Amino acid sequence: MEEKNYSIDTATQELIKKAKSDNVETIWDRKAAMKTPCGFGEKGLCCRICAMGPCRISPVEGKGAQKGICGATADVIVARNLARMVVGGTATHSDHGRDIAHVLHMSSPNGNYKITNEEKLLNLSKEWGVKIENRDIYDIAHEVAEIALNEFGKPFGTLRFLERAPEQRKKVWEDNDIRTGAIDKEIATIMHSTHIGCCADAQSLIHKSMRASLADGWGGSMIGTEFSDILFGIPVPRETEANLGVLEEDQVNIIVHGHEPSLSEMMVLASEDPQLLELAKEVGAKGINLTGMCCTSNEVTMRHGVKIAGNLNQQELAVLTGAVEAVIVDVQCIFPALAPLTKCYHTKFITTSPKAKITGAVHVEFEEEKALDSAKQIVKEAILNFKNRKKEKVFIPKTKSHATVGYSVEAIINQLDKVVNSELDETGTLKPLADCITSGVIRGAAGVVGCNNPKVKHDYGHINLMKELIKNDVLVVTTGCAAQAAAKAGLMSKEARKLAGKGLAQVCELVDIPPVLHMGSCVDISRILVLVSELAKFLNLDISDLPVVGAAPEWMSEKAIAIGTYIVTSGIDTWLGVAPPITGSKNVVDILTNKAEDIVGAKFHVEPDPYKAAKQMVERIEEKRKALGISVETIKA
Repeated sequence: MEEKNYSIDTATQELIKKAKSDNVETIWDRKAAMKTPCGFGEKGLCCRICAMGPCRISPVEGKGAQKGICGATADVIVARNLARMVVGGTATHSDHGRDIAHVLHMSSPNGNYKITNEEKLLNLSKEWGVKIENRDIYDIAHEVAEIALNEFGKPFGTLRFLERAPEQRKKVWEDNDIRTGAIDKEIATIMHSTHIGCCADAQSLIHKSMRASLADGWGGSMIGTEFSDILFGIPVPRETEANLGVLEEDQVNIIVHGHEPSLSEMMVLASEDPQLLELAKEVGAKGINLTGMCCTSNEVTMRHGVKIAGNLNQQELAVLTGAVEAVIVDVQCIFPALAPLTKCYHTKFITTSPKAKITGAVHVEFEEEKALDSAKQIVKEAILNFKNRKKEKVFIPKTKSHATVGYSVEAIINQLDKVVNSELDETGTLKPLADCITSGVIRGAAGVVGCNNPKVKHDYGHINLMKELIKNDVLVVTTGCAAQAAAKAGLMSKEARKLAGKGLAQVCELVDIPPVLHMGSCVDISRILVLVSELAKFLNLDISDLPVVGAAPEWMSEKAIAIGTYIVTSGIDTWLGVAPPITGSKNVVDILTNKAEDIVGAKFHVEPDPYKAAKQMVERIEEKRKALGISVETIKA
């Protein structure tokens, strides 16, 4: 297969060709080696939660077993598997949030971790009823951190951040018993319910999944985002570059890869250390070039402008350039394949978290108590490896694009304030955005998020969906690997306005924004929840009434399933470009793509073709506008 069939990205195509020349394998080779995937697994019909099986259920009557050995039907098996995926993703994001809460708790004026944004801390303190008068800011921070840590295991009550939702949405959750309790409790409940001999009702399992998913979006992820902003600063628009062309031939290239900013923030400081910069010159390099991969890249690019080397499917390709001294990882989305691959080049593959040790990697424990010293040790390892680089193996694609990143909710409101016309107009609100939507200047908004998946041509789903949406006057907000795809494709540059419809282009010009807004990492989808909640409250609507939609064109992880579930449960229709493993149960498919709308006001849609998906999303937005009496026809009349 030609390289262009794997990815729409030219840098990726060039390095896949180099991989074949160097005789090393990539994700696409392993995908091809899999041949035909397991049909039972793709449909969600394989159950292996006890040792009586595995049980594989045939979807065709008379062609095989119709029940598992315990009597579980296809509906139950599919729903159990889906529920476990939801809590797998919820646990992953929430553990990220828990770790950041611990970092906030250890913050001190003389420590490695300090409070960067006191205003956000004080606002959250008021929201949570924490006394702030005549108190040291770090005492306040520690109490807030303790409250957040109790959200994981408190015996009574529901999650505090659920109160941020509009009253109408809270009533939907209350009426359907979806208000989430302690985060760990929701995870444990599903693991208990899906054990053999427990819950055997698909509707009940999906209901539990909805509750658990809110523990992610309105719990662990929101804690991770809010506390990262308090510790490391609220993102503001800043300029950067994206794609593998950001690597430098004459510098020590270090890639930070993973998800938790407690490591990457220290790596930024360490790479700027004068002594380490001098050491880099001593070994023959002109400097230290710190770049990012996956979500940790999103964290440091939106706070420091650190360049984006690539997204999920490019992590091996970065090593293939032969120019990377070290890949430093913490947790999540890290290919174990990096271990044998780095041995084909001079690159050091360094794991730092006890949660994510990988056979074949060098493990250097990152200790938050002496965070900066740990980061300096890791950077020093990379610098000393520069002398081992083999020039004949170096090939850095020239491809890179300019991007403007860092659109937090606060930054978006600040940009909107620039277009306030008089002293009578409200500042610090989403009124200008609401006016743009209700006036028909833009149709609505779409959140395009998620991973890469070799089942889909790399970045194809992300980019073509975004282009179609902005062409139809739909503002796009994006996070994660989808955001990096947009950055690489130039959709986050102001020049991309020419690809937008007339109304959206006009808004982008007036507000001085690109048509696709970078809102951060995977956990920062919680920013999107806050944004739509504030917009709904401003308009006195439920979230499900807004002309907004969501999509994950290339999703692949349990985290994405958890995200999609909490987005739908929050009232936003969500399009998936890859079918989830539920097609073995007509009942489960019907609940998620049909009946869910009667419960939470939104549902899933599955459409692999980004052009068809965009058309459906625009039609859904128009349905919402018509229901609100703000359709284009109404405005023209």
